[in-house]
Amino acid sequence: MFAYIVRRTLATIPVMGVVALFVFSLLYLSPGDPAAIIAGDTATVADIMRIRQKLGLDQPFFIQFGGWVWRLLHGDLGISIFTNLPVMTLIEQRVEPTVALTISTLLVTIPVAIPLGVIAAWKAGTWIDRAVMVFAVLGFSVPTFVLAYLLIFGFSIGLDLLPVQGYSSIRNGFGPFLQHLVLPTITLSLFYAALVARITRASMLDVLAQDYVRTAQAKGLATGQVLIGHALKNAAVPIATIIGIGIALLISGVVITETVYAIPGIGRLTVDAILRRDYPIIQGIILLFSAAYVLVNLAVDISYTFLDPRIRY
Repeated sequence: MFAYIVRRTLATIPVMGVVALFVFSLLYLSPGDPAAIIAGDTATVADIMRIRQKLGLDQPFFIQFGGWVWRLLHGDLGISIFTNLPVMTLIEQRVEPTVALTISTLLVTIPVAIPLGVIAAWKAGTWIDRAVMVFAVLGFSVPTFVLAYLLIFGFSIGLDLLPVQGYSSIRNGFGPFLQHLVLPTITLSLFYAALVARITRASMLDVLAQDYVRTAQAKGLATGQVLIGHALKNAAVPIATIIGIGIALLISGVVITETVYAIPGIGRLTVDAILRRDYPIIQGIILLFSAAYVLVNLAVDISYTFLDPRIRY
């Protein structure tokens, strides 16, 4: 198993190399001259040349890329064009709300979605199964921003129970921290839980039709032992896969959710950087999100060896 983990870990290095090359190429793939776009319509030729020199666009591509990678290896993501602050500093200032929202969403989604999928498969064809599937279809179909506005209208404006917007650090008290996270967490969890519940149900239905499950039932094992000990254990690999894939959808949902709820996180920073064409921030955030997704996939791949020992061979 150790050799398998080492191979999977080493396989992430070329992946991150390709990601870094693509992220750096954003300056060249974007339409128009980035320096002219940043300078604005009233800029002179001297202003544009100054910005090109500041961004290093006057040098050959591979020299620019090599210097950028070298700075990355030293923890330098560049300097923001408009704030003149290090990109790493800006990300560190915004990372707490995004991490808190992501963790709260995972803590709500996984304990709810997996049992829903198991119960739906166990009660396949009944009203319970149909109710879970209606929830899954609605959760997967309703756009995130629409759900966010509905929750704001109902719980914040109508009932006045929760804050409309903003974020309160946990250092300011757990109560305000939790109140500001409730609506954003529900917004993200509904979509994510719908995805996980549907895949869990499909995987469980396939496993429940296997002979060894019927044998366990014929031996008189309790329903919980059959569902958890036999069926869910053997259906865990597809579920773990969709949880990892859902992280990517969760990242994109964070950007929309933080914008709607005015949460000063990395998602909001991404939107502001795109609107201002602040390329160093955009590159840094995309690279950060890509690295997080690669690490999540690595963790999922490694978890396969514990869920199904045959994979390590």
